[in-house]
Amino acid sequence: MSGSADDITAEVVAEHGLTPEEYERVLRIMGRAPKITELGIFSVMWSEHCSYKSSKFWLKKLPTEAPWVICGPGENAGVIDIGGGKACIFKMESHNHPSFIEPYQGAATGVGGILRDVFTMGARPVANMNALRFGQPEHPKTRHLVGGVVAGIGGYGNCMGIPTVGGEVNFDPSYNGNILVNAMTVGIADTDRIFYSAAAGIGNSVVYVGSKTGRDGIHGATMASAEFDDDSDEKRPTVQVGDPFTEKLLLEACLELMATDAIIAIQDMGAAGLTSSSVEMSDKGGVGIEFDLDLVPVREEAMTPYEIMLSESQERMLMVVKPGREDMARAIFEKWELDFAIIGKVTDTNRLVLKSGGEVVCDIPVPPLVAEAPEYERPWVPTPPSPMLAAEDALAGVDISPADALKALVGSPDLCSRRWVWEQYDHMVMGDTIRRPGGDAAIVRIHGTDRALAITTDCTPRYCFADPVQGGRQAVAEAWRNLTATGARPLAITDNMNFGNPERPEIMGQFAGCIEGMAEACLALDFPVVSGNVSLYNETNGTGILPTPAIGGVGLIDDIRGPMPGAAFTAKDEDIVLIGDTQGHLGRSIFLRLMAGDDTTRNAGAPPPVDLAAERRNGDFVRGLVTDGDATACHDVSDGGVLVAVAEMALAGGIGANITLPDNALPALAWLFGEDQARYVVTTTNADGLLAAAQAAGVPAIAIGRTGGTVLTVGAGNSISLSDLRNAHEGWLPGYMATS
Repeated sequence: MSGSADDITAEVVAEHGLTPEEYERVLRIMGRAPKITELGIFSVMWSEHCSYKSSKFWLKKLPTEAPWVICGPGENAGVIDIGGGKACIFKMESHNHPSFIEPYQGAATGVGGILRDVFTMGARPVANMNALRFGQPEHPKTRHLVGGVVAGIGGYGNCMGIPTVGGEVNFDPSYNGNILVNAMTVGIADTDRIFYSAAAGIGNSVVYVGSKTGRDGIHGATMASAEFDDDSDEKRPTVQVGDPFTEKLLLEACLELMATDAIIAIQDMGAAGLTSSSVEMSDKGGVGIEFDLDLVPVREEAMTPYEIMLSESQERMLMVVKPGREDMARAIFEKWELDFAIIGKVTDTNRLVLKSGGEVVCDIPVPPLVAEAPEYERPWVPTPPSPMLAAEDALAGVDISPADALKALVGSPDLCSRRWVWEQYDHMVMGDTIRRPGGDAAIVRIHGTDRALAITTDCTPRYCFADPVQGGRQAVAEAWRNLTATGARPLAITDNMNFGNPERPEIMGQFAGCIEGMAEACLALDFPVVSGNVSLYNETNGTGILPTPAIGGVGLIDDIRGPMPGAAFTAKDEDIVLIGDTQGHLGRSIFLRLMAGDDTTRNAGAPPPVDLAAERRNGDFVRGLVTDGDATACHDVSDGGVLVAVAEMALAGGIGANITLPDNALPALAWLFGEDQARYVVTTTNADGLLAAAQAAGVPAIAIGRTGGTVLTVGAGNSISLSDLRNAHEGWLPGYMATS
């Protein structure tokens, strides 16, 4: 796009996603009408995707500090101290809109973008995770989207040589018109070699490195800040195209240069490309930047300043280099066969000045561009509470045996094995993966040490929809439980806040409620937020997704030479113990979703309440069991309840179990499939000692059975073979994807 200030009509302003009021603010800041390139820069920097204008007010309520937090939200990724002179650097972000339009490239470039966020801070990425949500399997687009997204994640991550070690895949009708692709990367750096993005040093060179700039991805940030309609496929040109082989070269070149003393500041070119990277570097450093756009490496002819600044071409970085180090830096990047171009300098003007063809095409004061970006406390209404659903009411009209119910649950899209997905990812490359996908959390050794990171992602959107506060608490608490079940000490989270249109008060109410619940859980569990991403406008034709605040958690295992039980049964004739209180809560459960005969009951009731004090007490107790070697297996109880957790442990270990129903007033199906929180299933060779320790700690615990055989039996005469269970569990997803 080209043009002058005279071309800026109300229609052009609207096309750039700015409201009339926001454009008036632009006029005030500039003191004149903007040129088209300047308007484009305001447009992307003030988009929801870059400015967080609808969410900043609420995000400030999240706890972000702890003694081990080195850098919280505001940089490319969060940084925590993991001891031994090492830091863990991690973040999760979304590529939802691009992935719906073009699933392979959308997902692939989502992986590439989050990798750059991590290695731009000096970390070598050691693990990838993802949280994927698709529409109902019957929807005509779902199979295509699943296949494309999984192939894109695997294609990019595998080529990069970074293991993809776990994640989530869920299906729900709310995602029919707007899937979610949330990618997470974890990296490790030396604590004294962490790089930040604040530009400094008047006159220092600003350097462009990586791939050449093309026209792909222009207005990608703006596209990601608007809801879809029936014509969304026309936005395919705004989806970036990735090249993982170039990204690998860029990673190695950046890390090689980071080993020197040449870099003052570095920033990846993600959303809004050269615009956001230069503005953020300038603003954080309190300096100005001047570019000659004729020096930017381009791969397409006759690119305008507007296109160069707004392109979201992949595999690119922007750096400020120390004086006299330019030639050394150039030699490194040319060795790796990457572009290296000095395109400008740091100035003392606090302005972004762009020249092209010897003319100034942009001159914007940076501080107000950032500080005066719109920030809205949008109107919101709380989500009306759902009534608690008594077990007897939930089970009215349900006539099914526990064994038949279990088989149906583990063979459903909600709970079936995700093996078809993760087998397409290289999860063993680099040789440090200790625990593969499929358990509560992945475990990756810190290279060259006897310590390891535990990594997980989690969220239960149906809970968040019914009660955002409880859902927000539960998302954080379950991530904490997943880490705890491995024996790891949970340290911090990254979040990916996926919601519908924030201009609808009920959607903002969901956002506000989830933030409230998340904040409470983070404080209660000493589990701060150190990075994250907000993705709004996830809806099509006014129909929004379920509120989905995806949580990525990281914990530390101090010594992998000690006990490290997993979720698999390890031996026969061991006692099975349930930790935590069971009330048989079936509201919003997977059991009701699949088994309720009455459609009004399938998604009825309040979600299970989250007692954060109980979460902390029970979790700390379980972590002690694991690290002390008193538990031979451990698995948290989540979707599907106790019997699903036991079945997953049996399938993982190839050992059956005999489960004894407790002598209480709860209906058997409620006790077996209720989704009460703060619970774990453990196995032990000393049940009496474990139960005594639990009683002393004030932790509810009961023995519920013993391991052994090749059959899972519940009560008297209610059995299913592990082979039948495995066929159901492993069969659905490959069968679905093989269907033409």
